[in-house]
Amino acid sequence: MISVSVLGLGVMGGGIARRLLDRDVPLTVWNRSAGPARALAELGATVARTPAQAARHADVILVSLADGAATEQVLLGPDGVLADGPADGVLASASTISPDLLRVLRRRTPSVIDLGLLGNGTHARNGELRVYVGGGREDLARARPVVDIIAKQVLYVGGLGDGMRLKLLMNSLMGIQVQAMAEAAALGESVGLDRRVVLDAITASGFATPVMGFKARRLAVDHYEQPDFRLRLMAKDLGLAAAEADRSGLRLPLVRTALATHQESVRHGDGDLDCAAVARVASSRGAKGGRP
Repeated sequence: MISVSVLGLGVMGGGIARRLLDRDVPLTVWNRSAGPARALAELGATVARTPAQAARHADVILVSLADGAATEQVLLGPDGVLADGPADGVLASASTISPDLLRVLRRRTPSVIDLGLLGNGTHARNGELRVYVGGGREDLARARPVVDIIAKQVLYVGGLGDGMRLKLLMNSLMGIQVQAMAEAAALGESVGLDRRVVLDAITASGFATPVMGFKARRLAVDHYEQPDFRLRLMAKDLGLAAAEADRSGLRLPLVRTALATHQESVRHGDGDLDCAAVARVASSRGAKGGRP
């Protein structure tokens, strides 16, 4: 049976690891903090002391980390997966990182694919992710038994980095939609409408998407703890999308406006809340009024 290592046991990585254990996949895990790894050890996972040890005998090395800096440290740093040479298995990067970093990884090890994951931790736990894949088709074929376990849709997009690019487009769309809905609700409240009535009207209309309905529940009660997707990570992804636009000479004014709003939210200390907390800045009354 194919063996897997999962590096990074946050919302997505932890959900993926539990899904693989449910399907009796031989699994080795590593995480920077010990708690999540210990919990998985009780379910049958082997816990590695270092990323290099976790990857040593794995057919598929799935990396799910917060950003490019963490990914670079875990893969290229001391005790990193590639510190002593190429990996034997397929390196499957599920972290949302710059395509430039993926090219660096390809120069260090021959079999690399990128997995743009669309969904949340519950989707990962239940095998209901949408997975956008970039890289070589042969490398995808080697990793396909694992990808199929965690996904309800697998879409091969193209060359290395293309899966991540599609994920960035999708996350940019989500960031813009949630901010637009928050602003519409704030406008409604400012003219005397009930916030819940406004949100119910939006989500019942033909203008709404499923993610808007999902995030509207948070906006209705102003509850952003226990995040599905942290606001600082949305800001990071919007920044990566803007950088891709710069390379192509595109203005993308909505992306850049959403990026600025999310960055302001992070500066206000909301980065570790759910991304719907962008409503707190998006609905503020300006320099004189401040945040509500």
